[in-house]
Amino acid sequence: MPQPSRMDAVQTPVIDVIGSLIRQTPGTISLGQGIVHYGPPPEAIEAARRAAGDPVSHRYNAGAGMPALLEQIGRKLHDENGIEVGAGTRVMVTAGSNMGFMHAVLAITSPGDEILLPVPYYFNQEMAIQMAGCKAVPVATTPDYQLDLAALEAAITPRSRAIVTISPNNPSGAVYAADAVAAVNALCRARGLYHISDEAYEYFTYGGVPHTSPGALPGAAGHTISLFSLSKAYGFAGWRIGYLAYPAHLAGALMKCQDTILICPPLVTQAAAAVAMAAGRGYCERFVRELEGVRTMVLDGLQALGDRCAPPRSEGAFYCLVRLRADVDPMSLAERLIREYQVAVIPGTAFGISDGAAVRVAYGALDRSTVEAGLGRLVRGLTALLP
Repeated sequence: MPQPSRMDAVQTPVIDVIGSLIRQTPGTISLGQGIVHYGPPPEAIEAARRAAGDPVSHRYNAGAGMPALLEQIGRKLHDENGIEVGAGTRVMVTAGSNMGFMHAVLAITSPGDEILLPVPYYFNQEMAIQMAGCKAVPVATTPDYQLDLAALEAAITPRSRAIVTISPNNPSGAVYAADAVAAVNALCRARGLYHISDEAYEYFTYGGVPHTSPGALPGAAGHTISLFSLSKAYGFAGWRIGYLAYPAHLAGALMKCQDTILICPPLVTQAAAAVAMAAGRGYCERFVRELEGVRTMVLDGLQALGDRCAPPRSEGAFYCLVRLRADVDPMSLAERLIREYQVAVIPGTAFGISDGAAVRVAYGALDRSTVEAGLGRLVRGLTALLP
């Protein structure tokens, strides 16, 4: 008979649940999964082909990452984020930033410790914290999903080890104000906590709203862990390449995690990543500008729901979190939208939303016309299904 395990308390991956429902309903347009519709730069694909033919690629290599990619990352962090890689800050390449987050949690906690997650949070991070035998502490944000410093400070206990921020935010699309990010970083420093900053969507901001990297703040190097990913900006989701910049004193602990879980990042995808990063931010800027227009279309289209939902505000990433003014079960609603209207969204409960119903709409994975068609189905479905 199966025995109880720590996984029993971990939520089932919602993307798999929704994906199963989509497969059962052919023709469904998915506004669910958070990926981009474009792929890597052509030169990166060619670099992967070359690397696949190099015998060195078939062997183990440096655990922290190949020198060419680490060099590209160091330049990018200096030029774009203001983070200096050197004696106080080091870099590690991981199989996506999800792995970087898991490494960080294992490196800084003991079982029973707490990590503060502003709500809404990214569900995989809450899952990782539970898997590590720790407690995820949800902390309320403001009505427009901005950080609430007083709420964060009130949630700190002697078992607290870190505060996580995600900006631009998944699932809300909020971009945290620079002064709020700085205040959280200062709070962490004053209270002896780590600040884990997830910046996977750093390039995806709209209307001139700036992105802030707390690792660049004065005095931040000793307690700030910054997570980055190529999945979104370079269309690398399936290639599994991310990286983290971290305080040097965590090097030993993080290398234990890396060596046990991964040994070393795959050399073929690292070679492709180095070439992609050499192409630089300019590669994805045109796609971001296209997404800005899609975002406007989505936000405008949702207005047809009238008072059935609170108008979402989204200044970054490629999501909006739609608060529904109705007493409905979000998961049941998501299932009915798929089965009856052939459109998929993600229920807000997966992101820690417990005070009312909400759904996440993702608009990055599809071309504009398909997003428009899916949005029409969503509006028709919500109009019919909400009381």
